[in-house]
Amino acid sequence: MFLTSPRLRAVLLAATSAGLIAAAVPAPEPLGIGDPLFPHLGNPGYDVLAYDIAFTYTGDNRKPLDALTKIDARATDRLERINLDFAHGTVRSVTVDGRPADFAGTGEDLVVLPERPVDAGSRLGITVTHTSDPVAAGAKSGWVRTSDGLAMANQADAAHRVFPCNDHPADKALFTFRLTAPKDLVAVANGRSVAHTTTGPVATWTYRGAEPMATELAQVSIGRSAVVRRTGPHGLPLRDVVPAADRELMEPWLRKTPDHLRWMEDKVGRYPFETYGLLVADAATGFELETQTLSLFERGLFTRPDLPGWHIESIMVHELAHHWFGNSVTPRTWSDLWINEGHATWYEALYAEETGGVPLERRMRDAYAASDRWRAAGGPPAAPRPPAPDDRMSLFRPVVYDGSALVLYALRQEIGAAAFGELQRRWVTDHAHGTAGTTDFVRLASAVAGRDLTGFLHGWLHGERTPPMPGHPDWRSGAPSDGKPA
Repeated sequence: MFLTSPRLRAVLLAATSAGLIAAAVPAPEPLGIGDPLFPHLGNPGYDVLAYDIAFTYTGDNRKPLDALTKIDARATDRLERINLDFAHGTVRSVTVDGRPADFAGTGEDLVVLPERPVDAGSRLGITVTHTSDPVAAGAKSGWVRTSDGLAMANQADAAHRVFPCNDHPADKALFTFRLTAPKDLVAVANGRSVAHTTTGPVATWTYRGAEPMATELAQVSIGRSAVVRRTGPHGLPLRDVVPAADRELMEPWLRKTPDHLRWMEDKVGRYPFETYGLLVADAATGFELETQTLSLFERGLFTRPDLPGWHIESIMVHELAHHWFGNSVTPRTWSDLWINEGHATWYEALYAEETGGVPLERRMRDAYAASDRWRAAGGPPAAPRPPAPDDRMSLFRPVVYDGSALVLYALRQEIGAAAFGELQRRWVTDHAHGTAGTTDFVRLASAVAGRDLTGFLHGWLHGERTPPMPGHPDWRSGAPSDGKPA
């Protein structure tokens, strides 16, 4: 814990020694919005409208970056203190509406005590001067150190290990990034470039997104990169960022993106953002990630001789599909993750069927056979068990991928391909650039089908055992032999 003023130290002393909390100044403590899986993520009492974040990178990816995070928010309650999610950085100063504010760190929260309470309905500006540490002890995600610099991987709960924020997908906001680095490097971020200046040995790049974004989808990359540009459907600007030495090696894969976009638009409608591209990082992350407008990929995915081309492309389509399912329509809680990953896996599998000759039905039959084991191990799709405390990425289990795509297959079997296609398009247009959850999905599916699907979908989404598959009464799912999680 770090404290900056006698006033806050006195509050803590009163709370701990006398068992009392001053009526006007609550003791600093971690808060959260009560997400079932990440109860301490997010903060009550305000809605972030925009972030403006500046990072200064020295060229050494082992050293903390100097940073300045500005938050434009609206208070939804009267606030005597303001909690932000932040860890693994040093806070040097905080202001609220231009006035110096006291602050303290507790748990993974930064607690700010403004000079005067903030009234409900008021706009407020919070400015935090801090560092951002890419080698913080215990950090398993957030900054990713690449062979030539840095990139970000903030899913699920790691954005606050990079910058102070309201780190929950329910609070989307507009983002601006201002990146200063040695001028022989290239810095990129979500959105489109709006400025680039050079002063002596350093350069500053500014990027701004046109649509709101969840904190987990933020992306900043700094390194010896090549930026490859081309045009996609409807004149969409495409921007790929790859290690400069790999530009020619990556080109056969990069040029596939326009066709992937056309394929997805044919399924669900117009791409929802102002640009798209691949960020290929020379790092071993163990995953690819749908960071908004600039999806993160491991370099190694594109250099493996054992993977057929259609398989690599289907993974590229998976991350692209997330821009409709997860990025534009963002989950209201982390228990709604099945909607994101189930749909991305669905289009990944459909692309593999259409281009690689891998039958969707066979993949779904195999998923059905494993479904009860997956549910026993991690919970049903819409009621997953919390991740391991020391491994938040353990949330991303088979049940949220193929196990959730299986729910969509069952729904298509139940309502027919035409209604299912209409549901997909309605979902991404009705909730575009907003948040939505499982209840919303069930409600819309029922409206499209013209009948109440609550009972049908409850078993598929919340049942401990997998329901019978419509149209395939012979399919069987093998339960764990000992009745314990596999």
